[in-house]
Amino acid sequence: MKTTSAPAPTRPTAAEVEAELAGHIRDLAGEDATPRPEQVAAVSAMVVDGRRTLLVARTGFGKSAVYFSATRILRDRGWGPTVVISPLLALMRDQVDAARRLGLRAETINSSNLDDWALIEDDINTNQIDLLLISPERLANPGFQRRVFGALKARPFSLVCDEAHCISDWGHDFRPDYRRLRALLDEVDPSTPVLATTATANQRVTDDVAAQLGADTLVLRTSLDRESLRLAIVDLPDDAHRLAWLATTLPDIAGSGIIYCLTVDQAETTARWLGQHGIAAHAYSGAVDNDQRLALETALKENEIKALVATSALGMGFDKGDMAFCIHLGLPPSPVAYYQQIGRAGRAIDDAEVIAVPRPAEDRRIWNWFESVSLPSEEKCLEVLHTLDSREPTSIARIEPYVNMGRSRLATLLKILEVDGAVVRDKNSYLLADPNDPATKPWHYDHDMARSLRRARRDEAEQMLTWAADTTCRMRFLRSALDDPESADCGRCDNCTGESRWKLSAADLDPVLVAAAQTVLRDSDVEIEPRRQWPTGLDEVKGKIAVEEQFATGRALCRLGDGGWDTIVEELVVAAEAGEPLEVSEAMLSGIAGVLKRWGWEQRPTWICPMPSRNRAAVIDQVAEGLGTLGKLPVHRALTMVTDHPSGRQADQSNSAHQVTAVLGRIVVDPDGFPSDAAVARGPVLLVDDEAVSRWTLTVASQQLSAAGLGPVLPFVLRSR
Repeated sequence: MKTTSAPAPTRPTAAEVEAELAGHIRDLAGEDATPRPEQVAAVSAMVVDGRRTLLVARTGFGKSAVYFSATRILRDRGWGPTVVISPLLALMRDQVDAARRLGLRAETINSSNLDDWALIEDDINTNQIDLLLISPERLANPGFQRRVFGALKARPFSLVCDEAHCISDWGHDFRPDYRRLRALLDEVDPSTPVLATTATANQRVTDDVAAQLGADTLVLRTSLDRESLRLAIVDLPDDAHRLAWLATTLPDIAGSGIIYCLTVDQAETTARWLGQHGIAAHAYSGAVDNDQRLALETALKENEIKALVATSALGMGFDKGDMAFCIHLGLPPSPVAYYQQIGRAGRAIDDAEVIAVPRPAEDRRIWNWFESVSLPSEEKCLEVLHTLDSREPTSIARIEPYVNMGRSRLATLLKILEVDGAVVRDKNSYLLADPNDPATKPWHYDHDMARSLRRARRDEAEQMLTWAADTTCRMRFLRSALDDPESADCGRCDNCTGESRWKLSAADLDPVLVAAAQTVLRDSDVEIEPRRQWPTGLDEVKGKIAVEEQFATGRALCRLGDGGWDTIVEELVVAAEAGEPLEVSEAMLSGIAGVLKRWGWEQRPTWICPMPSRNRAAVIDQVAEGLGTLGKLPVHRALTMVTDHPSGRQADQSNSAHQVTAVLGRIVVDPDGFPSDAAVARGPVLLVDDEAVSRWTLTVASQQLSAAGLGPVLPFVLRSR
């Protein structure tokens, strides 16, 4: 479609910018609002000088007002639309609504409005849209690039990158697709107004983003102080006391807000606990579908509920000016991530409570788990590249048998290699970049960067533990960690004032309430779903797993970091691996018996089989024997481990194909491990293991037992991840 003709665009003067921006700020924020000096400087740099600009400013500063005003000023002078690259749907929704206050027509192209894409693209071609918001993933689509940016380049337009810390490998929320912005910047006219904004960037991230924008980038940094936030720490011994504190304290905190948790399970358990105590709270995480998330966001904004109990899925882009509190049950692994999350509170009110309730042991284990599934090694990168060629596309499923990585990590790595130019995407498959193509650049693994990133992330995690125990100003510590040159004592936090009305000791809490919380934490009844299909690409096993060889839906005593039995399970596992004496307590056996009693199985087990283990047999055997005594069931070691099996340990494998290969042939039925009486042969059997991560050990063991006529199999594990 042909684009419509338009008058030659012009640029405003500095005086015109200052006057028009002042009017726009009043329209956006109220009659008494006036532009901040950095807002004036940023808009002037964009629209008067056409200079690439990076604005680092605290949450609530008004960064979006900068590009709303710049868009209005430029559109009134014949310029094309502004394209905003934004990472989250929530951010896009809020900005579409806010832009209308300046008479701007804003539209989004994202996964939630597929049916509208064609009409929006037509309106871009005919210059009817003022502000187009897209996700960074859209930059990966050649058709979109050709259709939309082809039309945009027909007239001068402007470009905005929101949450720009996502561009940087050093950022706490790095998104590989943001790297494509650099290629886009190389293609547009050098005079194109470009703005990048973020609230969560230390100096290292700021320097990296500025370098990617261009050598002459103007960097504007503002103070990161948030005068409305009152920071405090509450130290309590365990999650039972923490939940009791929350149920006791939350009704006394005015307004509504967010309670952050590190895991989906913790968020769901906490929301359920609060609901049981008459507090309107709902869990919010990546496990919640988009429509429900939007409904929950609206309910919180309208103060229809007291709190959302959220993972980091509720973060950038959520804007509720009167949010009165932000509570963390456990800490994120960096000061930058923590500052970003607490920035949701107190944007348009004078006082907001920011309370952290650290979970030192649980937090560290969860941080370590997250680190273990990030930062792929050179070996992994080369393994991926060696599975590809430059002629025949290869799917992720066909890559998995050769690369020991989980599917989501493998997809991310392929995206990084694609952005780096080492591979080319063809729909849902990948090829090596053509070595004969002059545009193909040699790829190499950046060892220095990987080492530095790993060290930086561990240092940041240690900073959070230091911050939680520190006796100096809490806000000053955070601002210094973000390299704010103006950091100073806030005079508001618990350390500055020497008091906090929210601090309660373990002895202050109702012991009955603590016991009730302990029951909730320890009665989670985690389900273990059976695997129903073998991984693609294996020769030994293929296709669907026969129903009679699948284990029944099992149970786990706890989840990693759940604050219930997990800490005790961890102590037992560590002792077993170290060869130290250990004892499974009567209390734990009673807890396990409670899980089994609530199971509701169709057929009760007639015997117990412990899973063989190289390093954790002491724990597994004690649990099996203890349950056998409690339930008056025989314990038979019907499975054995082949110690000279050629494959590596199953625990060291990361994707399904490698996990199955590691356990096939390693776990086998021992004909001498059980008597040949009819009672055992009829089953069912309670299969006991220490941990379920991939579920492939349970799957293969169940297949072996079933094939020997020793099923059906009812798996029970101490911990699920």
